[in-house]
Formats: sequence, C-alpha cells, structure tokens
Amino acid sequence: RNLTMSNSNRGMQANTLAPLVDRQILNVKSKTDVGVGAFAFLFSEIVQYSQTRVSNVSELERKLADVGFDVGVRMLELLVHREKAGKRENRILGILSFLHTNVWKSLFGKTADSLERGTSADDEYMISDHDLLVNRYISVPRDMGHLNCGSFAAGIVEGVLKSAGFPARVTAHSVASEGLSRP
Repeated sequence: RNLTMSNSNRGMQANTLAPLVDRQILNVKSKTDVGVGAFAFLFSEIVQYSQTRVSNVSELERKLADVGFDVGVRMLELLVHREKAGKRENRILGILSFLHTNVWKSLFGKTADSLERGTSADDEYMISDHDLLVNRYISVPRDMGHLNCGSFAAGIVEGVLKSAGFPARVTAHSVASEGLSRP
C-alpha cells in the first residue's frame, strides 16, 4: 500500500504522531514480557559485538557495564514515570529497595534474591541474584577465563543510582553457593 502526502501534511502528521507514540510507550501498564530466548539471543549479540572491540576480559566486562549503565539510566526514567508518578527516591535505602524489586522485576522477571548491607563499610550494599538471567545461558570459552556477564547488571545498577543522584561504584562478583550448580 502506497501512502503519499504533501510536505505540509507530513510536518503536521509527524508532530501529532510523536506525542502519541511517546504516550503509548511510557504509559503501558500491562506486563509485556520478552521471551527468554529472544533476550538470550540479543544479549549474546551484545557480548559478541563487544568482544570484537576489546583485547581482554576486564575490558569486555567494562564494555558490558557501560551498555548496562545506559539501560539503567533509561529504566529509571521509565519506571519512575510509570510506577511512582514522577516522584524519585531521595534516600539510599529507598532507591536500593526500588532497584531490588521494581527494576529487577521489570528487567529479569523476578525480584532479586536479597538486598544486604556490607560488613566492611557503612556505605556498602549487595544485591544478590542466585540465578541471574545474563549468566544463565553463557558458556565462557577457556581463553576468556572468568568472564562475568553480571557486569551488565552491575552497570544497570550503577546507571540507576547515578542518574538518581547517588554516587556509586558498582562491581559484579560471582560467589559459589551451596546447592547451586553455578555461581
């Protein structure tokens, strides 16, 4: 089907469609989940693309964290608009709880397993997920050593925190747990 418009109509239609599209994206309340297979494929492409542009594992983890940072910034804006009516958290425990529940559930389909305060410093917190989706379908080649794709999730957390006005340094760690087949 061909659609023809004059230049005067084209400008008017673009102006009326843009707000409509923005409203539809921002105000969708239903849970439209992306299939795990689609997410796994997209994430593997991100890893492969990033892998061609780095020379070692630490650079790859940094690149994944950078991609995650951008996702975190956008997720905060979207979820604050959808779920909090534009009101942002101004306390560290409030934003961490928001991350642990709302952000995690929106991105990974479930809340994180735990939110704990660190023992070595007063301003250290840990969000734990024993079955992190970004590590679930990853097989790490021998030459990549101890690649932790959880750095993508760490980047998301850092993006949310920094864009909410909380200075943060976020790292990803794999810890072996009893009863689990993978860290």
